[in-house]
Amino acid sequence: MDVDGTLTDGTITYGPAGSEWKSFHARDGMGVALLRHAGIVPAIVTGRSSDIVERRAKELGIHDVVQGAKDKAAEVRALAQRHGLALDAVAYAGDDLSDLAPMRLAAFSAAPADAAPEVRQAATFVATAPGGRGAVREAVEALLRREGTWERALAACVGGGGASS
Repeated sequence: MDVDGTLTDGTITYGPAGSEWKSFHARDGMGVALLRHAGIVPAIVTGRSSDIVERRAKELGIHDVVQGAKDKAAEVRALAQRHGLALDAVAYAGDDLSDLAPMRLAAFSAAPADAAPEVRQAATFVATAPGGRGAVREAVEALLRREGTWERALAACVGGGGASS
């Protein structure tokens, strides 16, 4: 998945000393936990680089983090190959034009409600929530229901399987 505009609302705030802030929604964190409980490996592919993204990924147990990606589709292909997956086993969530190519590779693609029109049109699933406000969580539920693994993942999460949000 993408970060800015997908896991966040797309706002990038800089402090006077050059620090950077991003806001993440706990509900999206629960979505990532649900992926893991369903046996799906979550990954981040983002065009920007930020220590904050590394921190959030670590909190969520996301080990595959590609920052500074110039060609997101190539990075998604490489991740699929690294995990021994065909592209028809890949899902991707993104919000802007740089996400179109990896979305078109994936068997399931998702977009937040406030994604670019071209991205919403290309997506398999469009969330009702905007980026950074639960869109990833909605997309995960749609994917897991489609794959028939929603109930198992939900039971693992609420049954004491430990969810990180």
